[in-house]
Amino acid sequence: MSSTTPVSSSTGKTAATAAPAKTPAGAQEVFLVLPIVILVLAQMGTTGDNGALSLAASALTKVLGATTSDIQLANMIYPLVGGSFMIAGGLAGTLIGWRNTFRIGAALAAAGEVLCALSPSMTIFIWGGRVLVGLGASFLVPSLLGIIPFIYHGTNRTVAFGCIGAASGLSAVLPLALGVVMQVAGMRVTFLVLAVYFLGVLALSIGIPKLDQPKEKSHFDAIGVALAATGFFLVLIGLSSISSWGLIKPMRTAPFTLFGISPAIPFIVLGILVLIALVIVEGRLEKRYSLVVLPRSFITTPQVLAGLCANAIMFFFMGAQSILMSPYLQLVADWTPIEVGTISIATGVPTFALALGIPKLFPKANPRHVIQLGYIAMAVALGIMAFSVTLDGANRIGVYLGAFMAGVGAGTVSSHASNVVALAVNDRDASQSGGIQSTMRNVGQAMGVALLGAILIFGISSTLSTEMASDSSISHDVAEQVSELTINLGSNTAFEDEIANIKMSTDERNTLVNLEAKARFDSTRIAYAVGAVIVLLGLLTTPAIKTLHKDDTAPASKSGSAAAAPKSKS
Repeated sequence: MSSTTPVSSSTGKTAATAAPAKTPAGAQEVFLVLPIVILVLAQMGTTGDNGALSLAASALTKVLGATTSDIQLANMIYPLVGGSFMIAGGLAGTLIGWRNTFRIGAALAAAGEVLCALSPSMTIFIWGGRVLVGLGASFLVPSLLGIIPFIYHGTNRTVAFGCIGAASGLSAVLPLALGVVMQVAGMRVTFLVLAVYFLGVLALSIGIPKLDQPKEKSHFDAIGVALAATGFFLVLIGLSSISSWGLIKPMRTAPFTLFGISPAIPFIVLGILVLIALVIVEGRLEKRYSLVVLPRSFITTPQVLAGLCANAIMFFFMGAQSILMSPYLQLVADWTPIEVGTISIATGVPTFALALGIPKLFPKANPRHVIQLGYIAMAVALGIMAFSVTLDGANRIGVYLGAFMAGVGAGTVSSHASNVVALAVNDRDASQSGGIQSTMRNVGQAMGVALLGAILIFGISSTLSTEMASDSSISHDVAEQVSELTINLGSNTAFEDEIANIKMSTDERNTLVNLEAKARFDSTRIAYAVGAVIVLLGLLTTPAIKTLHKDDTAPASKSGSAAAAPKSKS
């Protein structure tokens, strides 16, 4: 494979595509193992951090006096900060070098984990530790995708992107390992272990070869960074808060109201308006400075949009799993944390195998068809999960089968989701796209949690209210008092505790418990169905995936103004 480098169409300069080691013309490029191992370990660490936080809920309550709202906010800050600044991380990598941003991200994440471990209060834990970890992710995660186009080419690049996707499957073992540490040594030691992990990743970064990355002579796009961070922050916090603030009618937990309604939708609308302004402003700035936060190629190239959609849908699907399956099994079916943890293995194994195996075993597979099959597998998985739900629990065979199919779908899509973006643009934009891809993943996950969580919670309350109104055995006074409660997902016993202070007959109480169980059952299945429909809508974007292979080593045009045209197949 020739080491000739194509030329970036956006700058007229040679794009950095050469592998660290020169490869003789016509020879097969050697796949470098150490760099991809380092990148996979970094990806696993960012996922493992989320697992540690979910395991620490009880410990945070005991050690730092955390309330439910504190724990929700702690979970929300990471994707909010990371998602808001990941586009900026993508720009920083282009300006100061991807190895530098990788190391900055690992160092910030390690510092954040140390602060989480040593925090004397939830305020410092959230606004110190969690913010630092989120900022670390905003540098680290885009660097993973940004480094790959500079080291790997052709089929090797496809395999490398598949390895990053496979890291999600490998990450399934971390919650179990961290759970053991949490059980034996406590919360603080667990976060210190994660800090050591990120320091290890930082030390290993010496194994990432020097990248043949050109020095960009451009200003730092501060306006674009500010608009992108503000817009995505507003959208993400609005989406993430629907279930706690209310969709239209404000809940008691809403921090304030706007014109008498919940602030969630106004936040989302305002965020979208800011993002529209971002697109307009960036279009003008790109003509002047060339290098901006949001290159025009990301917006105007249909295949790039399809790839970004694949990233968002993949994590929307993961968000659906986290808000629908795990809570139902723990709160309704009374599964233990270890039992729930084994589900991650059932999902992680096929995710790893397919994300890595498809590019390796089928290097000429059509990315469009692969992603289409992944969407279908995801929808099937959600259908199986829906039918595994019972009135008072879940069918174990159905749960594990659904979890396995979830891994099949996620692994299949992740094997090519990033690669279709890289195929559609020049190498500099492909490298910078890591930031926007990572942001789309956070947006997708937030949408999955917020939308399906809202359908679930609102569905239980509204269905129960409707059923009480039509049931003559429930008195009007009892129905009114129950309607004023915030009904959460929980077991029959938990619901009985919620209505314990309402005076009613034994028959009314038994009827209410049965009605709430039916409402819970129906709403969960409806939420799964809505999730499946949204995943299948992703199929509408796949016809835009037309560039299926790219000759990374074709000579640059004599004019030096454009990269060699990629090979396309329909």
